[in-house]
Amino acid sequence: MILRHLLLAGLPLALIATPAFAQSAPSTTPPDAAGLAEQASGDSITIGAGAVYLPDYEGSNDYRFTPAPGAIGSVNGFNFTLAGNRLSVDLIPNRPGPGFDVQLGPIGVVNFNRHSIKSIDDVRIRALGKLDTAIELGGYVGVGKTGVITSDYDRLSFSVSYRHDVAGAHDGGIWQPSINYLTPLSRKAAVGLFASAEHAGDRYARYYFTVSGPQAVASGLPAYSARGGWKNYTLGALATVSLTGDLFHGLKLVGGGTYARLLNDFGDSPVTRIAGSRSQWLGAVGLAYTF
Repeated sequence: MILRHLLLAGLPLALIATPAFAQSAPSTTPPDAAGLAEQASGDSITIGAGAVYLPDYEGSNDYRFTPAPGAIGSVNGFNFTLAGNRLSVDLIPNRPGPGFDVQLGPIGVVNFNRHSIKSIDDVRIRALGKLDTAIELGGYVGVGKTGVITSDYDRLSFSVSYRHDVAGAHDGGIWQPSINYLTPLSRKAAVGLFASAEHAGDRYARYYFTVSGPQAVASGLPAYSARGGWKNYTLGALATVSLTGDLFHGLKLVGGGTYARLLNDFGDSPVTRIAGSRSQWLGAVGLAYTF
């Protein structure tokens, strides 16, 4: 899941995960649990922005910095998340306290992969031409558990999403299973781990990773016909530290990083294998504020 999906990782993931334990915090155990639960069960909004260091395009070995916005909110138990180019809403209200919760709702991603050749350093990829921006809409379902390993406040969740391009760009679909774990270290700091994979259809593969005969002549890359399948896996970590003493309110520093590996035809394509790299890295750091 490179952003395009890459912006979902790093800073935005750190931003959206930071208050996640708070939104599901139990109302028992620690000495200050009553006050903590009262804060956790109320409405809140966190907004943030920072710098993300990511590949020029999906499969690139050239990197650049780009700004990344993010926001997460909980209103009357309904949660929404804006992470870079991705927006999702959980339509099932969360109940405060330990235990399981089910997640279900819509998701939308704006895929900017190779929509501008000005930001691509490799002349061979620029010679392939720019691609249209894809608008990928769909939904997700998941389940989460609060109070798992380290304390009553850590959280493990699993979800599966499906998106389909409705803008007529790649006109394909993407399945994405993901697993996330977050644990607070104190009221001032939290860390998390996450992993995901993506399965993309033939149309997605052809649009971004096929090199046609004319494109081969123009770029010097060999012609290649890509097929769909498992596109990549991604592993990542994140951390956040409050600068004002409390993750529930005020300013915080957030950061994260991911490693992704392109697989099958997505990794074997000359776009990746010759002009780029199967290994994709991302790093992000920024500031967020919780109201």
